[in-house]
Amino acid sequence: MFSKFTICLFYFGLLLFNTHEVGAQDDWSRWRGPSGNGIAESKTAPLEWGDDDNVIWKTKVPGRGHASPLIIDGKIFLTTAEQQDEKQSVICFDQKDGKMLWSTEVNRGGWPKRMHPKNTHATSTIATDGKSLFAVFCHHNNVHLVALDLDGEVLWKKDVGVYSPAYPFGYGSTPIVDGSRVIVTNENQVKSAIIAYDTKTGDEVWRIDRTGVSSYSTPVVARVAGRRQLLISGGGKVASYDPETGDSIWTTKANWAVTCGTMVWDEDRVFASGGFPGGQTIGIDAHNGEKLWDNPAKVYEQSMLAFEGYVFAHADNGVLYCWRAADGSEMWKQKFSKRRVPVSASPVLVGQNIYFTAENGETVVIEAKSEGYQEVARNQLGDEAFASQVVCGGRLYARVAEDRGGARQEWLYCLGER
Repeated sequence: MFSKFTICLFYFGLLLFNTHEVGAQDDWSRWRGPSGNGIAESKTAPLEWGDDDNVIWKTKVPGRGHASPLIIDGKIFLTTAEQQDEKQSVICFDQKDGKMLWSTEVNRGGWPKRMHPKNTHATSTIATDGKSLFAVFCHHNNVHLVALDLDGEVLWKKDVGVYSPAYPFGYGSTPIVDGSRVIVTNENQVKSAIIAYDTKTGDEVWRIDRTGVSSYSTPVVARVAGRRQLLISGGGKVASYDPETGDSIWTTKANWAVTCGTMVWDEDRVFASGGFPGGQTIGIDAHNGEKLWDNPAKVYEQSMLAFEGYVFAHADNGVLYCWRAADGSEMWKQKFSKRRVPVSASPVLVGQNIYFTAENGETVVIEAKSEGYQEVARNQLGDEAFASQVVCGGRLYARVAEDRGGARQEWLYCLGER
């Protein structure tokens, strides 16, 4: 017979296990989700919504930004920028009700004189190691990295380097955390590099020279082809590096100079797409960098999604695609809508459904299947959507904007079945 002490230990352990599982479902701890590939741990999310349909709460977001929400420990973190004072800030909301908990100004003034109309001064999503927040902003002609604690106190700041891109489009890459390192890209015409900093001190750990690269993509660390690889596209190539040291693993030539999306992968292959000067999507053997296939589809600002042997994408021409990952064969394609609408947000997979969102705030939900296009639902939220949606704990969080007679207002929505 078990003792009361043993039984108590059993139920205490069970409680800890269940709490851990709930916590994992309730967090979206990095750009493109828990694994960095746009796949949610939560298996459910609302399929239908509107301004008053399945809205748990919505709250005003000051300023303008395209950063996606970061969600940990019941808090939601965003970057934003306010034009009037040229102010850049990190803000925090309560996940339960959307109430703003704090706002920390990290810079004022020194904004670039020119900016692409589809970019903002707060486009980079925040990174975290669970204890600190890491945000990147461009101002005073330099890229700057700032570390804050979860209560908004600034821990340290780092001048990453001069930012002088070939095209006056602004900055858009997101920092990523890998173990004790926060990794930042600064790819421009002056001195391009990918730099890893110590998360506690801000000291430089390693640096990858990217001379000649002026691009906008966010890297990702993935376990592929039996090892951990730091993957990034841009500068006429797809590259793999050792995330521990920054040493090169392999490099593959590509047709484009500029990319914006984050690469995706399966067990043995990686996939990348670019858009300037020409569109191209390619599949690569991650063991040696050998190019397996390519097609002329242009998936430029947005990232793609790889799932169960297939690659799904919302291309710039307004067409949704499904390709076989092994050889790039087109399984199906379908127009997003009757009229062509541009896209900037990256898709998210929830269970067996993929959520694709266009810049006009329209989201289509489809089945993640290769047999043919199967639409599940179609919804509208706001007038403008550039930030990628995130899903955790069965709820969907979306940063959108409304324009009413020239008065633009950003909103953060929490959507769930009601």
